[in-house]
Amino acid sequence: MFSPPRHFPASAARLAVLGMALGLTSCVRLPEPSAETIRSTTGKRPPAPLYPDQKPYRSTDQAQVTVWMVADNLHTGMVFPYDWLLESGFVPPEGFGNPPYVNLSWGDRTAYVQHEWLSPWQVFRALFTPTPSVMEIIPIDGYVAEICQQQRVWRKLVPRENGPRLAAFLNHVSKTDESGRPVVVGPSSWGDGVLLESNCSYYLPRICNVWTAQTLEACGCEVHPLTGLTADALIRQAESPENGFECVWLGDGTKQQPPNETPVPD
Repeated sequence: MFSPPRHFPASAARLAVLGMALGLTSCVRLPEPSAETIRSTTGKRPPAPLYPDQKPYRSTDQAQVTVWMVADNLHTGMVFPYDWLLESGFVPPEGFGNPPYVNLSWGDRTAYVQHEWLSPWQVFRALFTPTPSVMEIIPIDGYVAEICQQQRVWRKLVPRENGPRLAAFLNHVSKTDESGRPVVVGPSSWGDGVLLESNCSYYLPRICNVWTAQTLEACGCEVHPLTGLTADALIRQAESPENGFECVWLGDGTKQQPPNETPVPD
């Protein structure tokens, strides 16, 4: 920890500590889009997503939209209504499809691509050197807790008007090709999704839970990425009274609440 020399004036010491804190904060956070890239909702409805039985689903009729946070012991991610993201300006990969929901997360590229435990050297490299990263996007076509059965699940209603800020952040995280769409670098770690090449490097303390914290901020939550580096620390912030996420699935087959957020298809 920084300890200023005794002869430092008190004001200089405070400025030094403040400078270090600001520097650490900038290292933690993923770069965010400029205000100019946050567009208002287009008002154009995308085609209604379809359940597997081809019945349409529409999430954006109401002023508030249900979002979900999912977590295991280390890693967190988010689930959003897909049509809300599209209407808000999110640019999907080519040919992604039209599911009711999408599961999104971010992290070290090797950890997502390699379907086995990382070696000690790979863990060291991922945490202590800047490494390539990806954003994973996976279609979800049913009740979130039943699809993500091995994970804990929380839900919250957020203002629909926050969609453009969220979409701008998600767009900004990914590299794009000449057509303006995100670059796909491989299949998702599970499900029928894909991995999108990220603009941002992964390292400690900029880890997956920081990405989740910033998506929560984009949804209108009050969170602090630097104090939410672990999954449980971020969950405590999400469950705070000012944010109000409620747990609906414990990851062990126990539902905290009836799974009543799944809309009835039209």
